Amino acid sequence: MNRIMSGIQQVGIGVTDADQAFDWYKEVFGMDVVVFNDEATANLMTRYTGNTAHDRKAILALNMRGGGGFEIWQYTSRTPSAPKASPLMGDLGIFIVKMKCSNVNQVYEHMQRLNVNLLTPVRKHVIDGYHFFLKDPFGNIFEVMECGICFSKKYGIKGGVSGVTVGVSNMEDAERFYTQVLGYDKVLYKGKDKYKDLDGLPGGDETCERVILTHSMLRKGAFAKLFGKTYIELVQVPSRQPSKIFDNRYWGDLGFIHVCFDINGMDAHEELCHNQGYPLTVNSKDSFPMGKAAGHFAYNEDPDGTLVEYVETHKVPILKKLGWYLDLKKRNPEKYLPDWMVGCLRFSRVK
Repeated sequence: MNRIMSGIQQVGIGVTDADQAFDWYKEVFGMDVVVFNDEATANLMTRYTGNTAHDRKAILALNMRGGGGFEIWQYTSRTPSAPKASPLMGDLGIFIVKMKCSNVNQVYEHMQRLNVNLLTPVRKHVIDGYHFFLKDPFGNIFEVMECGICFSKKYGIKGGVSGVTVGVSNMEDAERFYTQVLGYDKVLYKGKDKYKDLDGLPGGDETCERVILTHSMLRKGAFAKLFGKTYIELVQVPSRQPSKIFDNRYWGDLGFIHVCFDINGMDAHEELCHNQGYPLTVNSKDSFPMGKAAGHFAYNEDPDGTLVEYVETHKVPILKKLGWYLDLKKRNPEKYLPDWMVGCLRFSRVK
């Protein structure tokens, strides 16, 4: 079977209190669909957790307007660590998570009413449309971008994840990884400057090299319409030696811990990663329970060690109250799920 990349399924966010974080993300970003709320031991991630299997709580939350979700992740067997210093633009790792919206000015005004920590005003984006940046109560930075395409217009004007901004040390190597391994083959912007639209971010006043990538082909797969079009922004700051955001810390510690892609054909993807020189570092091999869902997951790293997760979903709850679970292994992996079926996820909304 060939590999099918369906989009960004979720971004992992390490927090001290998963329930508190979920409540904030639900109110501010509309991430109110709970796919799973699970407590378990992360037995397969010891490579990134000091060779010790640690207990954790994880909540996977989505927004029915569309976009990727949040995997809100909390250690329950240890106290998570924060970075030694606040990350700056261009530091190595996921620095910003991009969020969809249909009207950036209305979302900005809504967040003003909620007393959100807004880092910038609404400004023209370097590629198209308008955007602004904010910081959550846990120290994480988000970018709200205008995006006219959504899965459903019934659920307000705020959507889910549309991409990430990643600090890199070598732009050529990073661009090769995200293009050849993850399929971001279309360059929307490439330049080097002091960017007015980044002024207000930590390190945003420095000259940086900026590459914004997307995919030229529509994604395929069961949930591709829900995830929608996504973007990877690569940033390199030549004037200083960047720090590694997760240096001397564990996967699951505070901050953006990984970006996760929904795929089908894990064996083919493993072969591609190996041939490109980025072998899988973690591989669950068989179907792995994820709360009420199940799938096959794996990880590798970009050239600077930023963690990228891949999940091949096998079973997903559609109507948990009725015990209705969809077995994705029994259907054509290239086809979208019918909209009405994906829409049934709304019955898992937390109001």
